[in-house]
Amino acid sequence: MAEPTADAARAAADRGWRLRHLPVLVLSSVVLAALGAAVGGVTGGADAALGVAAGVAVTALSYTLTTVVLAWADARNPQLVLPFGVGLYVAKLTLLGGVMVLVASSGWAGLVPLCLGIAAGVAVWTGVHIWWLTTVHTRRQQG
Repeated sequence: MAEPTADAARAAADRGWRLRHLPVLVLSSVVLAALGAAVGGVTGGADAALGVAAGVAVTALSYTLTTVVLAWADARNPQLVLPFGVGLYVAKLTLLGGVMVLVASSGWAGLVPLCLGIAAGVAVWTGVHIWWLTTVHTRRQQG
């Protein structure tokens, strides 16, 4: 087995690095859900407001679960990241697909706003994560 690198040793010493970005990402999702619900409420009523907020929440919960599970797996043994990641991905998409089929078959007026909330949640989470990695994390690594 290869010798651990200096980065690996530093990461092992700093156990919180795997989850350090999570509060910023969750906060950005909460802000997006509130703004999206307000816009949805004004443009489409209560169903739209609930749909957008639920869509953002689904995305945030999904990404948070992935982050926590993969951080746990990586802390135990980095070789666990791939099987846990793939298994979690399959489980989440199966569950999300089932929920979307049930919601679509119910005729709920918030279905389209729900989908828009999911898409917006993905875009904002990804954008904020890229920002965090390229600014905050990069400064920590250099300092």
